[in-house]
Formats: sequence, structure tokens, C-alpha cells
Amino acid sequence: MSMIAIASDHAGFRYKENVKILLTQLKQEFKDFGTHSPESVDYPDFAHAASEAVSSGECDFGILVCGSGIGVSIVANKQKGVRAAACESVTSAELSRKHNNANVLCFGERLVGMGVAEDMVKIFLSTNFEAGRHTRRVEKIHSLTGR
Repeated sequence: MSMIAIASDHAGFRYKENVKILLTQLKQEFKDFGTHSPESVDYPDFAHAASEAVSSGECDFGILVCGSGIGVSIVANKQKGVRAAACESVTSAELSRKHNNANVLCFGERLVGMGVAEDMVKIFLSTNFEAGRHTRRVEKIHSLTGR
């Protein structure tokens, strides 16, 4: 079973807490990297900690939530080996796994409904990388950036 790193800032706190319930229902192990309250915080602190856990291999995948999903995805993509996708639909979450072998799902509490967020988490965690022609492209992501 995979270990999931999960984190949010204050703007994504409510959704992160709901995603933890969903992961528990799915019998999916996770590690919560914070934040642990809706008090205002800086998203890079929490996105960095969770994505570093994915980069190091401590966790297999990550789920990051902020107001838009964009800030946490920028932070996550600074980590070696991380391929974070800011998604707003089930289709984008699915394709991020199939075609980009994304290992961190990012979304915004201000942009998607909770039902869509839960569906994105489910499809992200249940979709495999298609490999084939996509492998060469994904390998270039890291070879061209050095990360």
C-alpha cells in the first residue's frame, strides 16, 4: 500500500481534513504535514515538507491543497523527482497520472467543490501511468531540469 503525504495552508485546511477522512475510508495510509488549524500560515512551509517526503521516497504520492492549488504545485515542483499537477477536474487528475506520471495532486479549495476534490483524489490514486510514448517525455522533465 502506498503512503500519501498530505498538506495544506489555511485556505485548504477544511478540504485537507475532509481528504483525510476519505483516505481513512479508502484504507489508505497517509502522513499529515500540516497545517493543523485554519489560522493563517505560509503555504510554502507545508507544501515543501510534504513534497520533500515524496522526493525522498518516504511517501509515494502527495496531495496538497491551498486556495487555488497553484502555489502548492509551484513549491512541490521544486523538489527533485516530484511531478505535481494543479488540477481542477477529474479528467485533469486522471490524465496527470496516465500521461505525466504525476506523483503529487494539487487543487484549490476556492476553485473546486468538495465532491470533485474527492473524485480527483480517488481517480489520482487509482490510475496508473500508461508508460509507452509518455515515458520518454516524463524522463525529459527531470533530465532537462536536473531535478
